[in-house]
Amino acid sequence: MKSLRIQHPADFGNVAVMMGGTAAERSVSLNSGNAVYQALRASGIAATAIDVTASPIDALAGQRFDRVFNIIHGRGGEDGVLQAVLQTLGLPYTGSGVLASALTMDKLRTKLCWQGLGLPTPNWMLLQSADDIDACIERLGFPVIVKPAQEGSSIGMSKAHDRDELLAALQLASQYHCDVYAEGWVQGQEYTVGILDGEALPAIRLETPNAFYDFDAKYRANTTRYHCPCGLDAAREQVLQELAIQACAALGVTGWARVDVFIDHSGASQLIEVNTVPGMTDHSLVPMAARAAGIEFEELVWRILETSVPGGEAA
Repeated sequence: MKSLRIQHPADFGNVAVMMGGTAAERSVSLNSGNAVYQALRASGIAATAIDVTASPIDALAGQRFDRVFNIIHGRGGEDGVLQAVLQTLGLPYTGSGVLASALTMDKLRTKLCWQGLGLPTPNWMLLQSADDIDACIERLGFPVIVKPAQEGSSIGMSKAHDRDELLAALQLASQYHCDVYAEGWVQGQEYTVGILDGEALPAIRLETPNAFYDFDAKYRANTTRYHCPCGLDAAREQVLQELAIQACAALGVTGWARVDVFIDHSGASQLIEVNTVPGMTDHSLVPMAARAAGIEFEELVWRILETSVPGGEAA
């Protein structure tokens, strides 16, 4: 890992930690944001916690900041909207820019980009109405996982084993007012790879007794197991890390991110999605991977903030 570029907390100036937002992941964002805020303050950085409940412009009004640590998960914070606001205001920020944020928030467009570059991702089908159910069954078979294309934290996702479950999954995902798609179920093991300033962190293998790594498995359950080291030999883990870096480069992702990927029973990798504002709670994966690389939480937050400085990834 690269050495720290910024040595003195005062060099960051006044930092707004923007958290909350109005998306379905608001509660997770508040937990992440509080952890980030406390870490910045512990490092001597002049940080202010900003709970965004409506317009981010209104949330920043009347205050002077030098940069923003964006920890708003989901729509409004991770989809290019906040990034465009901050660029218009001339405020440097952590994470990816407008285009990459918009692309990665839309899992369908993410898959189309990967497909265009020949990167591996599971087969899928757009579900516009119940009229698409039979064609989906013919194309993908069972089981499948149904997803709202623009939600995170597995919100609105469900696994379907038959026609009735597929119809119910479509009805659930349709409540989130975005495209819905079914994705072929990958039989294999699930991994996640954190990316920090262009470098891959150690991979984590996820194991849950739930039907899949859903919201409960991510944030509530004590039965989820995180394997880091992930169990792959060094050469195979490096291949996985390089694929994660390629997946991010294809979408223009910068600063930091987390790439979710399966390795199926044949040994082939299948890219699932990229999170450009990953969680920073006590259950979160990027801090876990960073710790395995010898980077404790306060240093991780410092390093992420560094990418907002001119000469860094997000500047």
